[in-house]
Amino acid sequence: MTLFELFGLLRKRWKFIILLPLIAGIVTAIGAHFLPDEYTASTTMYVLPKTDTEDVTNSVTQSDLNFASMLSNDVSTIMKSSRVRKDVAEQLGLPGLGGYSINVVAGTSSRVLTLTVTGHDPDMAARVANALVADTSQVAVEVMQIQAVNVIDPAEAPAGPSGPRRSRYVAVGTMAGLFAAICLVIIEDMLDTRVRSSEDVEEIVGVPVIGHFTVVERG
Repeated sequence: MTLFELFGLLRKRWKFIILLPLIAGIVTAIGAHFLPDEYTASTTMYVLPKTDTEDVTNSVTQSDLNFASMLSNDVSTIMKSSRVRKDVAEQLGLPGLGGYSINVVAGTSSRVLTLTVTGHDPDMAARVANALVADTSQVAVEVMQIQAVNVIDPAEAPAGPSGPRRSRYVAVGTMAGLFAAICLVIIEDMLDTRVRSSEDVEEIVGVPVIGHFTVVERG
C-alpha cells in the first residue's frame, strides 16, 4: 500500500478515524477524574562534616568538590534506606512509607540536598519529609560521624495538588485511540478480499483487462 492509497483509505473512513480517538479521550478523562490528588512537600538541607574545609582555606579545590558530592550521595542513600524509612513510619504511626514517593536530589558540587515527598495527604507528606530529615541526621551522625544535617527550608503542607497530570493522560489516551483507529482501518482493508476495481482483477488473474460492462440500473 502506497502512501497515497493510505491517505485515500483514511479519507474514506474519516468518521471512524475521528470518533474512536474522541471516545478514547473521553473515557480517559473520566478515569483520570477519579484519580486521587497527589501533594508534594519539599525541604532542603545542608550536610555539615566534622571538619569543614572552608574553615581551613578559602580556596575550593577539585578534591573539595568531589568530597562534597560523595558526602551528599552518602546522606541521600541513608535517607532512602530501609532503616530510616522504618523509623519514620514508626514515629508517625504509619504501617510503612510504601504509599509515598520519596526523591532526593544531591548537588554535584555542594552539600545541599533537596528532598521531595509525594502522597495523597498534604499534611502527612510534609510530616514525612521533616521526619526523614531528622532521622537521617541522627543516623548519618552515628554511621558517617558527620557533625549534622541541618535543615535550610523545612517542609510545609502544599496548598494545592501537584498531580496527577490529567491533561497528559487525556492527550495520551486520545493519541492511543487515533493510532488504534488507523491500525484497525488498515487491518480491515487488508482482510477485505472483495474485487472492487479492474486493477484488482489484473492483480488476481495476471492478465490485463481490455474492457468492462457498465452497471445498468433497471427502470
